Amino acid sequence: MALRHKPDRTHHYNVRCHWSGSTSAGYEGFSRAHDAETPPAELSLRLSGDSSFGGDATLVNPEQLVVLAAASCQLLSFLAVAARARIDVLRYEDEGAGIMPEDDPPMRLTSIVLKPTIWVAAGPTDERVAHLVGVAHRECYVANSLRTDIRVEPTIIIEPPAEDGTG
Repeated sequence: MALRHKPDRTHHYNVRCHWSGSTSAGYEGFSRAHDAETPPAELSLRLSGDSSFGGDATLVNPEQLVVLAAASCQLLSFLAVAARARIDVLRYEDEGAGIMPEDDPPMRLTSIVLKPTIWVAAGPTDERVAHLVGVAHRECYVANSLRTDIRVEPTIIIEPPAEDGTG
């Protein structure tokens, strides 16, 4: 039995990546480990299709994994670029979203928007960090592998130095 879809429906896929630590030791010294979520599904290596296509909504679907791959790759590319530039990244959180309209064949994700919030230690300017976000985007192999339009819209937070002079 074939599923019938209304031609005017659009699907949205959301992911979150979380990282915290420090890149102050440079490229070799920061942890690449990070956490990822794909709401509303529970993170699992078991996969299913989108519930709109008859899949199990409690499992991660391939569309979420594509968006998650773009977000995770951007995170790791940015940490590497920032560490090489000796920028001390303290925290990185991303809210990514993918859009897949059914009325624009062939079926595909037509856009992914990544909205990372990036906390860095005092020192660099917002412009410098934003430039490095762009460099990381150009170096992200997932973004380079997809035909989907991927935009990165960062929020940059420069942490003030500690008042006791320790940071």
